[in-house]
Amino acid sequence: MPEVRLLGPGDEAALDAFLVAHADSSMFLRSNARAAGLVDGGQPLQATYVAALEDGRMVGVVAHCWNGMILVQAPVHVAALAAEAVRRSRRAATGFSGPWAQVVAARAALGLATAAAVKDSRDELYALELDRLVAPPQLASGAVRCRHPRPEDLELLVEWRTSFSVEALGAADGPGLHRASRADVLLHHERGADWVLVDDKTPVAYSVFNAMLPDIVQIGGVWTPPEFRGRGYARSVVAGSLVAAGKQGVRRAVLFADPSNAAARAAYLAIGFEIVGDYGLVLLAP
Repeated sequence: MPEVRLLGPGDEAALDAFLVAHADSSMFLRSNARAAGLVDGGQPLQATYVAALEDGRMVGVVAHCWNGMILVQAPVHVAALAAEAVRRSRRAATGFSGPWAQVVAARAALGLATAAAVKDSRDELYALELDRLVAPPQLASGAVRCRHPRPEDLELLVEWRTSFSVEALGAADGPGLHRASRADVLLHHERGADWVLVDDKTPVAYSVFNAMLPDIVQIGGVWTPPEFRGRGYARSVVAGSLVAAGKQGVRRAVLFADPSNAAARAAYLAIGFEIVGDYGLVLLAP
C-alpha cells in the first residue's frame, strides 16, 4: 500500500517534479500551487493537496480546491487520494478536472458517479509549441488587435463571462452566477491573465489564461458574442494572447475543449494546435 499524506510547505519541489512529467494535463495543479502555495485557508487558488508515495517517490496527487473543484493527477491510487482530500478539506465537491479516466474514478470513489451534473464532458486536450503558432491574417495584418482589457471593459466582460458560463458550462443564469462571473473576471484581470480582441475600437472576443507558468500557459474561457461569430475572432484572440506570451518567454500552450464544438476545434487546429489526449471536466449541479 502507498503512503498517503497531506502536502504542505516544503513539498513544493517534489510536487512540481511529479507534475511536470504530466505537464499538459496538470496546469491547474501546477499553476495554483505556484501562485497560492500548499496551505489551504479557503482563499482563491488555494487547495488541500494529498499525495501518494511509493518508496518515498510521489506517484499521484489530488487537490480539493477552495471552490470545491477536485483536481486529479494520479495515474494510480486516485480513488484513495480523492477520498482523503475531501476528508481533509471538509468541504463539498462541486466538480472534477483532470485526465478523463481519473476523473471518472475519483467521482465514483466519492459516490458521485450518478450525481446530477450541469457539465459532464470528455474533452479533447490540445497542445502547441509556440514556435509553430500560425497567426491569422487579420491579426498579422493589424486589422484586429489583441490587448489586455482596460478598466472600462470589465463590466462588459462580466456579461460575456456570464454568457459563456450559461452556454459552455451549463450554468443557470441569475444573481449568483453574475457574482461568480465578476469574481472570475476580476481575478484574471488582477493576474494579468485576460485578453480582449478589438476590431477598430470595438471589443469582439475574450480569452484568459486560466493557468500560467513561466514556460507554459493554459487557455480557457474563450468567448465570442453571437453577433460577432463566423469572422475568425476566436482564433485571433487566442493567437494574439500567445504572441504576447511568447515575448515573455512562454514556449508552450495547452487547452481543452468539448469535441462537439466543431467551430472551436477548427479554430484551434487552424492556428497550429494538435490534439494530444483527453481531459475530463465535470461540474456538479448545485
